[in-house]
Amino acid sequence: MTHPASGEQPVPTLNIANVLTTLRIIMVPFFVWALLADNSEQGLWRWVAVAIFAVAMYTDKLDGDLARNRGLITNFGKIADPIADKLLTGSALVVFSIIAELPWWVTITILVREWGITLLRFAVIRYGVIAADMGGKIKTVLQAAVIILYLLPFTHTIDWLHTVAWYLMLLTVAVTVLTGLDYIFKAAKLVLAAGRTAKE
Repeated sequence: MTHPASGEQPVPTLNIANVLTTLRIIMVPFFVWALLADNSEQGLWRWVAVAIFAVAMYTDKLDGDLARNRGLITNFGKIADPIADKLLTGSALVVFSIIAELPWWVTITILVREWGITLLRFAVIRYGVIAADMGGKIKTVLQAAVIILYLLPFTHTIDWLHTVAWYLMLLTVAVTVLTGLDYIFKAAKLVLAAGRTAKE
């Protein structure tokens, strides 16, 4: 958000990027409903869930591009955008486990990492911001790709494709955990550095 003293108008919270972020959050319950309504029958409602997820993921890219290109970055967007992403991916994983398409340990491991790091980010933000690195971006792409693969109805009817999806999920879990540990390490360094600076 631009400071008024700079001579520029502050960025309004109500802008197209934030509207898209909010829309993505609103899509989550509809996505969950469609996936549960299908009840693992791999039918029409499954395709509806695929479509909702794909549109939601596209809004994630679009709102980020708009925020950067049009200078629409706001405090609301910084908080709401990652929460929207985690609600979408997290809800998919939870429903997969509810309908017995994914072991609960996978879902719990990813959710603990994602929400734990989100809380840690808020806890250390007064010491500084840790920029997203390549590991985090790879983690995000892997999560989106494997969820789409699990969502597609034919993944569960073709044995070799289902096997590929499972091994990709295991890779996603490993990368998710490793990038989480890396973030914890960087956060600890940030706090320690701030402590040393305060003593000087």
